[in-house]
Amino acid sequence: MMHPRATMLLDSLVEEITNGSSYLGGDEDSDLGSKQDESSFKFELDDGEDGFTPKSFPVCDDRHSELIPCLDRHLIYQMRLKLDLSLMEHYERHCPLPERRYNCLIPPPPGYKVPIKWPKSRDEVWKANIPHTHLAHEKSDQNWMVVKGEKIHFPGGGTHFHYGADKYIASIANMLNFSNNNLNNDGRLRTVFDVGCGVASFGGYLLSSDIIAMSLAPNDVHQNQIQFALERGIPAYLGVLGTKRLPYPSRSFELAHCSRCRIDWLQRDGILLLELDRVLRPGGYFAYSSPEAYAQDEEDLRIWKEMSALVEQPGTQPPLCRSDDDPDAVWGVNMEACITPYSDHDHKTRGSGLAPWPARLTSPPPRLADFGYSTEMFEKDMRVDSYWSLLSPKISSDTIRNVMDMKANLGSFAAALKDKDVWVMNVIPEDGPKTLKIVYDRGLIGTVHNWCEAFSTYPRTYDLLHAWTVFSDIEKKGCSGEDLLLEMDRILRPTGFAIIRDRQPVIDFVKKYLAALHWEAVATEESGPDGDEVVFVIQKKLWLTSESFRGTE
Repeated sequence: MMHPRATMLLDSLVEEITNGSSYLGGDEDSDLGSKQDESSFKFELDDGEDGFTPKSFPVCDDRHSELIPCLDRHLIYQMRLKLDLSLMEHYERHCPLPERRYNCLIPPPPGYKVPIKWPKSRDEVWKANIPHTHLAHEKSDQNWMVVKGEKIHFPGGGTHFHYGADKYIASIANMLNFSNNNLNNDGRLRTVFDVGCGVASFGGYLLSSDIIAMSLAPNDVHQNQIQFALERGIPAYLGVLGTKRLPYPSRSFELAHCSRCRIDWLQRDGILLLELDRVLRPGGYFAYSSPEAYAQDEEDLRIWKEMSALVEQPGTQPPLCRSDDDPDAVWGVNMEACITPYSDHDHKTRGSGLAPWPARLTSPPPRLADFGYSTEMFEKDMRVDSYWSLLSPKISSDTIRNVMDMKANLGSFAAALKDKDVWVMNVIPEDGPKTLKIVYDRGLIGTVHNWCEAFSTYPRTYDLLHAWTVFSDIEKKGCSGEDLLLEMDRILRPTGFAIIRDRQPVIDFVKKYLAALHWEAVATEESGPDGDEVVFVIQKKLWLTSESFRGTE
């Protein structure tokens, strides 16, 4: 189904989609917009300077403006997957086969605007960018969010902190006898896991205490909560405690938090509580809170007593995990109802042995020895100053907030941004060295991922993507470079940037797609010890379909 688009150039970064772009509609079960079978991309193939004409990508149906390919309930329905709803399998990742992937650009919603800048964005966002107000009505008594004209405001409330997350956080610190009611405990508490996080106000208010939270929630009936969190500039990730391990290594967090998160911690022999134990550091805390009225409820009292009994149980129950179980293997690995043993180092030091924040960022952590890496390798930062100089003509101090390092290694890219007012999602390949635990040991956060698949985030959620040899890596797996470009475009906010550092053939390949993606080349620079790599910086234009453009009028 073709839908003509009028052509109107607004300025160098704002444009309406040109004539000839497809409008993909039809039934949900139709295959419109699906990818055809294709051979894997080889960047070395020479298409010829004159013989290659980049195709234009069609525009997805407006109904797909919030498409998350691997968390798509319509896909689950179409594929007739037999999933156990009681185990939350329908909220886990289920990716489309190549022939069912949408080969189209995700359109912004009608009236979309460049997001409000941090730190103002913590407290307000444009309603047009996430046109969902049901949470404001459903949670009106809990102060999650309030609609005011063209904006949605976030007063800092939550299910158990109606009067503000800041007071609630101070009360937890007080319960733990931390000095000055500061939850960071003089830098010893840095990484937090907030499960069932709502719109992530808890994590948002922790940032001022030099604490960073991985806020997690599924794409459920409150389906836009993580989208709101990321629009606010707060670290967040789509996921669920279901049947698979969380995509985080063992011993990653000093605190796990659940405020009335409606999780049945006792199911399947306490398997979810034991998964939480896997990711908590030695001496870590689990804050489990609920409204005061529940304290006298017989059923809630029973649950609390059974949870306490599970974690205090003497003897052989729950059992220790098998000696050959790798606690840091997480991609697609099933949870098990067993206790993850501490390492010999943890036993010896009676803790994680990590320096307090901010020294933690640059102090080689004990687990570095697991990889045979030297202190010198750890301390070698990337050329972020060079990157920033390439970006400088286009950015100011508040242009960039949400950053993703698509292949983070030891987290040095994020560490070098410590003086910028940004946060970084550090992504580690699922099939490489399991260095994500080093990232967490530095006081940073991240996840494991396979870039042959779509990432677990909403469209338009990151301001900057850093892709160092990511294209070369997926080429070795036989995956599509075109698919990766479309995925990066889905993730990037309009006017956002991507830094692609790779071999020259990869950069040449990307350049051929600039017009089709509505990307603009910003800068190019040779890199690497022998100049064998190229740094290529692009900016995504703010383009609007006819319908979304009308929404701005």
